[in-house]
Formats: sequence, structure tokens, C-alpha cells
Amino acid sequence: MQVVVVGSGYSGTLVANRVAKKVKDAEIAVINPRPDFVERVRLHQQIAGTASVATPLTEVLRAGITARLGTVDKIGDGTAALTDGERIDFDYAFLAVGSTVVPMPGAVPVGTWEGAQQARAALAALSAGGQVTVVGGGATGIETAAEIAEARPDVRVRLVGSAVGGGLSEGAYRRVRAGLERLTVDIVDDGVIEIDPGTGQFDGVVRLRSGSELTSDLTLWAIVAGVPDLAARSGLQVDARGRVVVDEFLRSVSDERIFAVGDCAAVPGARFACYTALPQAIHAADNFARLLEGRTPKPHSFPYWNRGISLGRKDAIAQFTHADDTVRRAYLAGRSAVVLKEMGSHSAFSTARAGVSSL
Repeated sequence: MQVVVVGSGYSGTLVANRVAKKVKDAEIAVINPRPDFVERVRLHQQIAGTASVATPLTEVLRAGITARLGTVDKIGDGTAALTDGERIDFDYAFLAVGSTVVPMPGAVPVGTWEGAQQARAALAALSAGGQVTVVGGGATGIETAAEIAEARPDVRVRLVGSAVGGGLSEGAYRRVRAGLERLTVDIVDDGVIEIDPGTGQFDGVVRLRSGSELTSDLTLWAIVAGVPDLAARSGLQVDARGRVVVDEFLRSVSDERIFAVGDCAAVPGARFACYTALPQAIHAADNFARLLEGRTPKPHSFPYWNRGISLGRKDAIAQFTHADDTVRRAYLAGRSAVVLKEMGSHSAFSTARAGVSSL
């Protein structure tokens, strides 16, 4: 039984380890463009230099799983075609390529490993008094701005978004903004980013709707906007965001031999998050095992219950939600939220590598 897993983030690593544990005769190949597992939920720490978030795949994948460095160009008809010309046949495959960031030219993306490394080097080279602008008022932008402000109090940090902290309950919204202000992050809610018409690049100027202009020495793009185009390029049915359209069992509606999990799967009501990806990986692996045993697969369902946002190493908020991910009024803040957020981040990593030590 030949199984290919494309991508080794949270969902790809977990699905490979779980299939290896449940299907003893499976020969599993994990195809990933880098030799490391990256804790994506901690990339803001990588950027600020407060943590190292990459672990060799050999330490997170179960013994017997083959880690193949490479990039899949197309997948389908039982074959994964790599960009280097190699073709790997499979009986079943799992797509777990995650989401991606497409920055404005001249800005540095912070939602990818490569972008985080570039941002870390640029930040380290920035002199005292330099201006850092983080674009994106969601969780990624908030965590990045807060982490940098706490780690580098000698630089100025600005966070630009259409509504920084929008989507939280009123109390959590105020608490996030208070936490950012405590770290002296300048919050700009009416910023727009434009490119220089002459060079086609971001020119370091943030232009506000009011007409004002703000200069920046380092601009970090913290808006996760889509997914890699592997599925669309391969002819699989995708939604408007490029995510694989799946049935209730997490199989591609175009090819039942291909499961899709994590950010690249078009699961109704799901948002980009490892909190979403891990349960999908578990469910897809279990459904795969059920199919091989001649049993009926089970529909996927998963209730949300909170959203965590770090505000540096000493502060955070945990916004409680209803099962459909709409926010409740209740939230935690301060040290208790830090503990909860850290427990979630640690649990995500330990769950992904489940089967290497214990499950």
C-alpha cells in the first residue's frame, strides 16, 4: 500500500504518523520542500528572535516513514510528479500543503518559513530607532507586532489594518488594543498600502485614507490570503480561494484516492488554523483506515471553542467562541491566557508528532 503525503506542516506530519500507526503495511512517503517541521503558530517568535521553531523531520516522523525533499508540480491518476522530474506512484494521497502569503512587492511575508527567516535577518540588521510596519490587523499581524515590540524596544513598531482586532468581542477587542498600546505599538486603522507606479515595488510609504503618509524601514506582510495552487494546477476541483473541494469524509470530490486536510481543504465553516488542521488530519487518517478495513467512513465535524492571540511573552487573550466559531462575550487575558495559549501551541506540536514518542 503506497501512501503519499504532500506537505509536512501540522496536518501533514500528523496524518503521516497516524496512518503509519494504524495501517501497518503502508509505505508512506512525505514530500516536503524543506527538511524541517516548522511550528507555524510560533513564526512571530522566529522573527523576533525569541525562539527557534524548526525541528528536523527525522525527529517528528515515525520510524519507517520516508521524507523526500522536493516540490510536487502536479498530482493525480495515482502519481505525484515532482518539479525535478521524479514521479512517485501512490494508492492513496493526502494533500496538506497549508496556506500561503502573497505580499505586496517589496514587503516581507511573515506567514511562511522563508519569509520569517528573511524578516528575522532584516530585523536584526535594523538600527535603533528604525521603523517597523506590520500590515494585517488579524491574529498574525497582532502577534508579530507585539513580539517585535517586546523583543526590540529600541525600534518603533506600527500595526496597520482596516480594523486591528476586529472580529473579537468588544471586551477582547479593547484588551488586545490596550496590550498593544502597553508595548508602544502604534495602531493605524485606516492605512492602505500602495506600490510605487514607477518601480512596481512597495516604496516604504504607508498612505492613509486621510491622505497622510508614513515612512517605514521594514515592512512585514501578515495577511494570509490563499493556498498554493497545486490542486488547481492538477485539475482537482477547488473553491474560489483555491482550496480542494472535499466530501464529508475529507476526500477530493474529483479523486477519491486523494484526501485533503488543513488550510488547503475547503471544509465548510473552517478557518485557517492548526486548531482546525489537526482534527481534520486525525479524522482523514481514521477514515482511510476504516476504508481499508471495509468499514464505512464517518463524516467530519469539529466544534470550535476559542481563539488565542499572544501579546508578547507575558500577555495574551483567549477569546471564547461558539461551536460555529462566532465569538462569545467571554474571554481570558493576562497570565491565564498566556498559559492557555502556550498549552495550545505545545499541544499542537506534540500532537503532530504523535507516534514518535507516545499517543
